[in-house]
Amino acid sequence: MWEVLESIGGRRGWYSAPALWKIRGVLDQALGGYGLARGRRDPERLRVDDPVDWWRVESLEPGRALTLRAEMRAGGRAWLQFSVDAAPGGGSRLRQRAVFMPSGVLGRAYWRAIQPFHALIFPTMAKNILDEAARRGSGPRDEALSRRR
Repeated sequence: MWEVLESIGGRRGWYSAPALWKIRGVLDQALGGYGLARGRRDPERLRVDDPVDWWRVESLEPGRALTLRAEMRAGGRAWLQFSVDAAPGGGSRLRQRAVFMPSGVLGRAYWRAIQPFHALIFPTMAKNILDEAARRGSGPRDEALSRRR
C-alpha cells in the first residue's frame, strides 16, 4: 500500500475524481496558485519538502505516514494526512485525514462550500488506493478509515 501512497499526485493523479481535481487546479492557478502544474520531482519516491502538485511533503515516515501541506489558495491552512499500519488479522489499514484551519469568515465559507466535494473525493480516493494496492499484490484484507475535519 505504501508504494501506492508514495506515487500519489503528478501524472498518476489522486485516485479519485480527476475532473474535480483538474477544476480545482485551474481555479488555484486563476487565483495565482500553483494548480496541478508542478507535478512531482520523482514519480516513485517522496522526500520531505518535495512539491506534489499544489501540496508539499511536510513530513514522511517511509512505510508508515505521509503529511502533505497545501500550498493552494484556500482561505486557510490545510493538510492531507495518510498513515498505514497493521490491521487486526493481517493486511494493512489506511488512515486518511483532511485538516483545515480556516482564516476568518471567508475561510469558513470556503470550507463549507467544498465539504460536499470532499464527501465524494476522499472516500473514493481511499477505496481506489486500496484497490490499486490489491492490484499490485498487497492483498485483499487492506482497509481504509477516512476522516475529515
